[in-house]
Amino acid sequence: MERDEIIISGTGCALVDFLYADIRFDSPQFKKYSSLTPGDGGLSPGKLVFTGELEEFAGTGYDIILNEITGDQEPETSNLGGNGIVPLIHVSQLLTEPCFKVKFYGGTGSDNTAIIIYDILKQTPLDTTNFKIICGKPTPFTHVFSDPSYNNGQGERCFVNNIGAAWDYLPEYLESNFFSSDIVLFGGTALVPNIHDNLTDLLIKAKRNNCITVVNTVFDFRNEKMNPGKPWPMGDTAESLKLIDLLVMGKEEALRISGKYNLDDAAKYFIACKSKSFIITNGADDFYAYSENGIFTDTGLLKLPVSGKVKNDILTSPLIKGDTTGCGDNFVGGAIAAMSWQMRKEQTFRIDFRDVISWAVASGGFACYYFGGTYIETRRGEKLQKIKEIRDLYLEQTSLLELT
Repeated sequence: MERDEIIISGTGCALVDFLYADIRFDSPQFKKYSSLTPGDGGLSPGKLVFTGELEEFAGTGYDIILNEITGDQEPETSNLGGNGIVPLIHVSQLLTEPCFKVKFYGGTGSDNTAIIIYDILKQTPLDTTNFKIICGKPTPFTHVFSDPSYNNGQGERCFVNNIGAAWDYLPEYLESNFFSSDIVLFGGTALVPNIHDNLTDLLIKAKRNNCITVVNTVFDFRNEKMNPGKPWPMGDTAESLKLIDLLVMGKEEALRISGKYNLDDAAKYFIACKSKSFIITNGADDFYAYSENGIFTDTGLLKLPVSGKVKNDILTSPLIKGDTTGCGDNFVGGAIAAMSWQMRKEQTFRIDFRDVISWAVASGGFACYYFGGTYIETRRGEKLQKIKEIRDLYLEQTSLLELT
């Protein structure tokens, strides 16, 4: 019997991405501000640094740095970004039936950047009743420098972030309805410090209320600077890992949280820590997925490719710039949507992990076809149709659901 309602709620990073395209990471202007040692405040492909730390590293104001790197060009576009809100926007777009309720909890400042965010959100189905102005600090933003030629044409980004109002977002803002949800997401909490530092307690509260917990990560420059070279904490990491039903990390985050130097060892670390299910994405390269003894069907450790269709399109079509901003966030959203579809059909069962992976891969791949993380639909169901086509081809490519 189908359930009448599935509620998905999330909190974490929400900001405006200002996207600068075709910024060459091998240019003298970029190299001038490139990192020399971990946590020193310089720029690094695939990593994030705070505006203040970059200023300290460079010994000059960020406006001057930005002007040099971009050649005083305006951003190609601005878009709603963030590892907390973007996955849930994607979930709300895929789950077209009214029985699914998707909500985001977060805070902004009261500036023009906040206006950009709220204007974009009006064009999405996401419930933002609990996404409010909380202080007078600047609304969080990130300047995203994108180099499509990096990594043999697969593309990469570099991020400069201003946390701003997110410093003032507290666990107390997550009221009881948040913990009455079927699924809760903690997304990119390293950019919402008070949520990140209290992550273990929030996960405990969620599990006490029988919530399914999903966590996805972001580059944790704050802890990287405080303890260079040391593993990044997620609250009490050892305890948190046992409380997370699905953990999704990029390669860099998996290595830095585990303290390991390669993905094989990182995967073994998370398994040894009793992680029930995790996925480690790796850009355009093969990624790891693992599930045992949790809410998902057992798969053991899998190593799987990304979408061949998307990869080929990026390499062969001059019309596709291969911007990877938001790929990881939409990947997470695709996983949550697949979980939700399955949960609606059955109340006592284990979620098919391979099905979840297939929707995640297709969702992350689709984000390469447009700039930024948030896709604005022209009609309800448009995104679902496009992603289903990629997902069907991915199943043919991998025979994923037939693997044993």
